[in-house]
Amino acid sequence: MDNINSKIQSLSDLVKFRSAPKLDKIQEARFSKELSAFIDKSDWFTIGIMAESKSLAISILREIEHHFQWTEMKIVSEPNQDGPVFLKANQKTGEVYIRIEYGLGEGILLGCHHDIDGKDIDMLGPLPLDFFKQKD
Repeated sequence: MDNINSKIQSLSDLVKFRSAPKLDKIQEARFSKELSAFIDKSDWFTIGIMAESKSLAISILREIEHHFQWTEMKIVSEPNQDGPVFLKANQKTGEVYIRIEYGLGEGILLGCHHDIDGKDIDMLGPLPLDFFKQKD
């Protein structure tokens, strides 16, 4: 394991990165378990996906929806041109917005929200783009 990865011990360590670092199998398993605890105590989620194209971002969103068995969200707004994008999905409203955004890193951001006013949002990531991809 390289020096950077040896410093990534929990999901909270990822916030230091502009782009998601590559994780090894042990980190993936540990972070999946840690993520489950956040998921269990949250009421709804926002998803941010920084990707090289809208088709890739949408594909990753669908993987996340499948992973969590969420209802498929509706794309409300998307760019007409090609380029790097930021996709923002709101599980509570079921709406997805995609915009061209240059200069971003790459990865998945997950906001864990609560229905109780005043309770902090847990922001996680960036996670690697393949984090929720079904592994064989």
